[in-house]
Amino acid sequence: MNRITDSALAAKVTTAERAAEHIRPGDTVGMSGFTGAGHPKAVPAALAARIESAHAAGDDFRIGLLTGASTGEEVDGALARVNGIAKRAPFVSDPDLRKQINAGDVEYTDIHLSHLAQQVWFGFHGNLDVAVIEVAAILPNGLLVPGSSVGNNKTWLDLADKVILEVNEWHPREYEGFHDIYYGTKLPPHRRPIEILDPLQRIGDPYLRVDPEKVVAVVKTNAPDRDNTFAAPDAASEAMADHLIDFVRHEVAAGRIPKNLLPLQSGVGNVANAVLAGLAESEFEHLTSYTEVIQDNLLKLLDSGKLDSISATSFSLAREVAEQFNRDIEAYKGRILLRPQEMSNHPEIVRRLGVIAINGMVEADIYGHVNSTEVNGSKMINGIGGSGDFARNAFLNFFVSPSIAKGGALSSIVPMVPHVDHTEHDVHVLVTEQGIADLRGTAPNQRAKRIIDKCAHPDFRDRLHDYHDRAYAESPTARHAPHLLDEALSWHRRAAAEGRM
Repeated sequence: MNRITDSALAAKVTTAERAAEHIRPGDTVGMSGFTGAGHPKAVPAALAARIESAHAAGDDFRIGLLTGASTGEEVDGALARVNGIAKRAPFVSDPDLRKQINAGDVEYTDIHLSHLAQQVWFGFHGNLDVAVIEVAAILPNGLLVPGSSVGNNKTWLDLADKVILEVNEWHPREYEGFHDIYYGTKLPPHRRPIEILDPLQRIGDPYLRVDPEKVVAVVKTNAPDRDNTFAAPDAASEAMADHLIDFVRHEVAAGRIPKNLLPLQSGVGNVANAVLAGLAESEFEHLTSYTEVIQDNLLKLLDSGKLDSISATSFSLAREVAEQFNRDIEAYKGRILLRPQEMSNHPEIVRRLGVIAINGMVEADIYGHVNSTEVNGSKMINGIGGSGDFARNAFLNFFVSPSIAKGGALSSIVPMVPHVDHTEHDVHVLVTEQGIADLRGTAPNQRAKRIIDKCAHPDFRDRLHDYHDRAYAESPTARHAPHLLDEALSWHRRAAAEGRM
């Protein structure tokens, strides 16, 4: 099947190497890609080869790179290994790039995923010189059929001076009709409400648009997305899933949420997969999802008949699950909708729909502040991603983590977190394999007792109570959320020095 039916753009088909010549040193480049899906596969590798040759000749050649979220080996990995990235936003997962960020060699801007597109529109990141966007097909008049992710592609196509398109035949041509691209965004003070009243409600077009005059190259590819395989749920993640689902049952019984729950959002990872597997075995039916990523067990929940529909911006699937989806794609039409991430993560929509949000954390402190991004307050892991978009605006949010790490050397419940991504004001419920702490409507000292008793590992529980008791006793005029400042971060100092808390 011919994937390029626009004659003007078909005339611009070229090699990845020739296409990459349009990217210059110092350019800011917006590339497609979200959680390893829908990123360009050929042009970044060709660009990396150009950069490597330039560096060998003694020339400086690095770019600023903006995407939707994490990409794949072909983008972040290839460019990081040749020291080709000067600036990066909004999320990373590649280990080589992570090392460069933590070494101070790459300027990394960690941004809420719903914010980046509007920040680029506002001019906060300078001019967007080039967009490199993967699509499933090119239709006449500059209409593009998106593939397995949307991310920030609409904004990159709108704002870039030059556009390079990769047409990936690995994506089924049947993707046409799976997308809802909203073109009504405005700059302040001309914004209008985004009135999505149902997760599967359409407010836009099934196609991306591009000005054909801006397209400088079209490259044909046939390569799969990143293989997003996660370990099978272990006893800890299954226990957390059980705690969370029992809590939801209690909320239904109390009349706070309906029997078919509210739209679900789940971050990527083993615990989220375990929760989704548990829901497939539960009594809940006619569920919906308004989320950012479709991972394996969310797709399986849809297959089970328990889930009616999914709105997201991207897939994040194991290879065999992705290939199964590609084979059976027609069966999912009308039940899955992919949107730009500024819509999938839009605070107004999340709050209106009353989303139930489930996201992971590195650690939480005794008052409910959550660290999602950094080890010992300094070492970046991946980034905040979309967790803040959903948590702050959700009807009900859960932050989940095993109670211990590194074989029991580290506790995920600590006196004070050295870095805060989600303040106590935005955290509703903490979950570990030990139990679940409902923090809604509680004052700090109540939260401390609940978090320690319900979520902390027994090996650390007495020490946490001792810290809180002494902080309270020694702070007669500051007992609202008492701390011992000389000790508050001592657990992290010990972890940095000795590898244990």
